[in-house]
Amino acid sequence: MTEHRLPPVVARMWGREASPRYGPRPSLDLGTIVDAAIRIADRDGLEGVKMSSVAAEVGMATMSLYRYVGSKDQLLTVMADAALPEPPALHDQGWRTYLADWTRANRDFLLSRPWLLALGQHTPPAGPRSLRWADRAIAALADTGLGYGERLSIAATLSGYAIGQAALAHALNRTTDATDSTVGLAEYRDVLGQVLDPDGYPELTAAVRANAFGVSEEWVDDADFTFGLDLLLDGIQALIARGKR
Repeated sequence: MTEHRLPPVVARMWGREASPRYGPRPSLDLGTIVDAAIRIADRDGLEGVKMSSVAAEVGMATMSLYRYVGSKDQLLTVMADAALPEPPALHDQGWRTYLADWTRANRDFLLSRPWLLALGQHTPPAGPRSLRWADRAIAALADTGLGYGERLSIAATLSGYAIGQAALAHALNRTTDATDSTVGLAEYRDVLGQVLDPDGYPELTAAVRANAFGVSEEWVDDADFTFGLDLLLDGIQALIARGKR
């Protein structure tokens, strides 16, 4: 396998960047700068994270920040990894129990830091924290007989489900006003009731009238998340069973 040169941002995340042989010793480190950026994002949202605001937070000139991180995009990439908690520990529970806990924990940290949702994920995870989440998920499936490709696909599917559910919960729990283009939890059912007609949307109209959406005041630990998660886990169980025939 050809060994490619590590991209600078990946080398920084893993501490593989070569130290300069000459010049003054850096007065800070990347971890301190990233911690400051995360504090700003927690406090002011992602829009508050600017190279100038991060530099001010750590007490340095903005241009000096580029000695530690090459661009704002690189800073955001490192932040997205550093802001993750450690994944749930692997114990002796079965794969299904662990992956249920893993997916719920994945969703919960996104709910606690909604600015992570705004970052999106346009490239495969490459940081130490995000790869530890992937490693634990495929490790939980090690005794199922599934191949590495299948196990990685399962981890990606469950992660995507957690992201989608966190984004939905954040959107539905937010407060909206008359000028906002989004719909919050309190308005959602009412909006559907106003725009749907039984001729064009017969089943969806009937579902709204039957209160099938059943949105509650707290869209976090609800039956909808568990229902969807169980569907995915049942599918994994069926995949495992097929492989054992």
